[in-house]
Amino acid sequence: MPFFWRKHMFPFFILFGKVISTYMLASLVGIFASGVFACYYARKKYLDSIEMLIMLLIAAAGGLVGSHMLYGIVNYRYIVILTNNIDKITSFKMLFNSLTEIFGGSVFYGGLIGGIIAGYIYAIKQGLDIYKYADIAAVSIPLMHTFGRIGCFLGGCCYGVESDIGYVYTCSLIEEANGVSRFPIQLLESSLNLILFFILFYLLRKSFFSQRLIYLYLCIYSIMRFILEFWRGDNHRGFIFGISTSQFISILIFIASVYAYINKSVNMKKTKNISNEI
Repeated sequence: MPFFWRKHMFPFFILFGKVISTYMLASLVGIFASGVFACYYARKKYLDSIEMLIMLLIAAAGGLVGSHMLYGIVNYRYIVILTNNIDKITSFKMLFNSLTEIFGGSVFYGGLIGGIIAGYIYAIKQGLDIYKYADIAAVSIPLMHTFGRIGCFLGGCCYGVESDIGYVYTCSLIEEANGVSRFPIQLLESSLNLILFFILFYLLRKSFFSQRLIYLYLCIYSIMRFILEFWRGDNHRGFIFGISTSQFISILIFIASVYAYINKSVNMKKTKNISNEI
């Protein structure tokens, strides 16, 4: 018997005769909570709350596309198999089912990158003060992620390594996750994201790291994720140079965000010096 607890998971539940995914429900709650926070705080910072909401919705759409695209890229071997057997695809339905299987899952980093790109493009197109909006978005992301990881736990995905301190899945949608005690890495990451939300919220309120919070978030999360990956048990996501795909991406994001943070800080200092001289 594991130290944590042993019960059935709830990947789905029935409501008014409809099958509802607990992961999707938790994710929607996270999106709603982060959206409410972002719009509320945009008004406090004298920004356009409607533009904030639209930017977040577009970022969410970009995140959805990005998360599925990266999932497919990570599982590129299935794309190769499909390409090599394309002559055996005899109908659009067969092609659609194959693509759904390849791109059906999601990867957070893909969603994060896709969301940032989509939000950035919208902000530039609308002529928004991108860094002020990005400060609020940086605080909103870990709040959304907090609920998302709870959904992962309930659904049985993104599971942890085998551990005496953990949870025995009995009806996870991923068969290999079932039957053994697994460390609840999803709940740990959810808790750390919530802590990160409060830290960034405090910095936003005090105007610390102004116009650089998004880079600070990326730095902190990439370190956090790199460490947490050692307790992830879903090894099917693949490895690069002996580390997990997410750890490899974490390194790239950390380097890029540190560079961007330093570059932005230097530019802000130059602008301040020029203003003082004038």
